Amino acid sequence: RALSLEQNAPNPFNPETNISFALPAAQLAKLEVYDVLGQRVAVVWEGALAPGHYQMRWNGRDDQGRPAASGVYIYRLQGGTQILAKRMVLVR
Repeated sequence: RALSLEQNAPNPFNPETNISFALPAAQLAKLEVYDVLGQRVAVVWEGALAPGHYQMRWNGRDDQGRPAASGVYIYRLQGGTQILAKRMVLVR
């Protein structure tokens, strides 16, 4: 089984969205949000997780708690050596 990352919902969203993913084995996982310039906006989750399905919520804010601007964002899941990414749209 492989790492999987689903499309966020709702999308477009305001002010928050849910991101679902599945891990095939117990491992360290990191879910981050980047802007289209490749700058990290927020870390949604970082830590060890058991195998299974997860749903994380991003509140549309950066790591300093400031509301992110309207636009396209990339959410990126890293599990072990695998990395998956998808696009989402924030509309303020």
